[in-house]
Amino acid sequence: MGTHQGGKAFGHFKSQQEEKLNSINEVFLSDETYAEEEELASKLELFKKKYMEFDLNDKGEIDLMGLKRMLEKLGLAKTHLELKKMMSEVTAGSSHDTICYHDFLTMMLGKKNAILKLILMFEGLGKEQGQNEPGPPCRKTFSDLP
Repeated sequence: MGTHQGGKAFGHFKSQQEEKLNSINEVFLSDETYAEEEELASKLELFKKKYMEFDLNDKGEIDLMGLKRMLEKLGLAKTHLELKKMMSEVTAGSSHDTICYHDFLTMMLGKKNAILKLILMFEGLGKEQGQNEPGPPCRKTFSDLP
């Protein structure tokens, strides 16, 4: 495949990725470990959407650059070292430079609070609840001043 992917090819690529993720979701749905998990199917669907928001590499995984770009979009720029630490938390210290969907789900459904999980949960909650929740006020920037 050339580097110039047309919109159609890219769309096909994305739907292939999504099918792959769906099949991993199926595995989790039939996994005894998560049998107690409430609303597992809808959680998995949500996590799949989250995962696909990252710039996935050609294997459909999150690499260091994809993670970096996603966090920058959220306004959370991280150093190379911090990114590597976040990755190793998700991949349980294995020397992978990517987060595969299986690792991602294990993190999101696991008991351990990986930094990335906290960021995504927090970011997800912020979006769902609207921005007028009681809590610490947002940091004001110069553009907010009267």
